[in-house]
Amino acid sequence: MSLPFLTPDDVERAIPAVRDHLAAGKLLAYPTETVYGLGSAPTEHALDALARLKGRPPKKPFLLLVSSEKMPEEWGLIYSRAASALADAFWPGPLTLILKGGEGRLPDRLRGAEGGIGVRYTSHRGMRRLIEACGIPLTSTSANRPGSPPAAGAGGIGPMFTEAVRDGELLVLDGGVLGNVPPSTIVDCTEPLSRLVREGAIPREELRRAVGSLAP
Repeated sequence: MSLPFLTPDDVERAIPAVRDHLAAGKLLAYPTETVYGLGSAPTEHALDALARLKGRPPKKPFLLLVSSEKMPEEWGLIYSRAASALADAFWPGPLTLILKGGEGRLPDRLRGAEGGIGVRYTSHRGMRRLIEACGIPLTSTSANRPGSPPAAGAGGIGPMFTEAVRDGELLVLDGGVLGNVPPSTIVDCTEPLSRLVREGAIPREELRRAVGSLAP
């Protein structure tokens, strides 16, 4: 099943169906400011389903999309000094920060080897509104099979995940074709000194221009 997700009215009409779909532990494909993503509610059951669909190793974590700078703290995540500076400078936008905390609030399988959870305050207005309306962070991974490029548009998701779409397990939000944007830049903020994990849409030099020595 696919729902239009281009205009503010499309987004508002989609919210009730998406809320029910996520509450049932099912999966979502959606546009972001970078590439199309696959996601779910941040629960163990939904993460199991997402890992199966993606064909992803069980111990490889997923990041979270949030609708405000405050939402990570509401779920027990902790901003270091560097994380606060980077968030203030670049959020909402294509910057993923790995944060400490969330114990007892978020599944441990979201954590990477450094013990933190990756979070991005998305600048996609439709997704921000959707996450805000659902009241939960949305797990996120690129909409592709391992080794293949992410789908550039909703039309590429159905052929990739035919059975899940046909069976109603995967709901596709059609936000049109996205531009050729690099994935988000990822910065580990679990230690006092931040560390660049992946240079993506925001170059290291831009991080350093904005926050100086707090940047990796």
